[in-house]
Amino acid sequence: MIRPALPRWVAFPAGIAAVFLTLPLLAMLLRVPWLKVPALLTTPASLDALSLSLRTCLLTTVLCLILGLPLALLLSRARGRWATIGRTLAMLPMVLPPVVAGLALLVALGRRTWLGGTLEAAGLDVAFSTSAVVIAQTFVAMPYLVVSVEGALRSASHRYEIAAATLGASPTTVLRRVTLPLIAPAIASGAALAFARALGEFGATLTFAGSLQGVSRTLPLEIYLQREIDTDTALALSVTLLAIAAMLVAATAKLARGRRWEP
Repeated sequence: MIRPALPRWVAFPAGIAAVFLTLPLLAMLLRVPWLKVPALLTTPASLDALSLSLRTCLLTTVLCLILGLPLALLLSRARGRWATIGRTLAMLPMVLPPVVAGLALLVALGRRTWLGGTLEAAGLDVAFSTSAVVIAQTFVAMPYLVVSVEGALRSASHRYEIAAATLGASPTTVLRRVTLPLIAPAIASGAALAFARALGEFGATLTFAGSLQGVSRTLPLEIYLQREIDTDTALALSVTLLAIAAMLVAATAKLARGRRWEP
């Protein structure tokens, strides 16, 4: 379908926006000491940060799928005041300052709290541990999956689900054979966004998990530390983070372009 042409003046602010968004990234790429990047990325601290980030982000994404997908399914069917409250609470971590999110987690699960103390007595240390990194990342990343999947569920046609239920399929069968395949692109897109958000998480992780090498010092925390000590290392780590994020965003955009809610 042919769309009407846009006004010519739109190109001017769009061009300013494009320059504004790309200029800092280009400046950073020009500043990176490319010949030294392999050596800078293979230091023990850099390898620990990269490995920890990838491991925790993968685990965070799995948790987001396990917990966020059912929440999105419920919210897509909910109506009324309680549905509005549920959506607000589910999306609130998206707009909270990261340090506030970390403080909230610390108040809820810190060692001096009732719940945190109970977990510690049971041998489960939460705050200032690798587990705390995963919890902080999941807290801030899960809303991205929930929003993506819930939007897809609301846009999808329900006639296939109704037809399957009419033919005698159980609710679990309808969910597994009809609903989830229909929204598979949205699930993949939401998972990619959750991974990207977890990868870039800084404030909540620092507040709740601290910054211990090999334990809770993720890639963003290592970049923050190195920017005062060794700018070249900080730039090398930054361009690595940028490359991973760019691939995730590109994959998400491709999934969004190819999204189909009906077979």
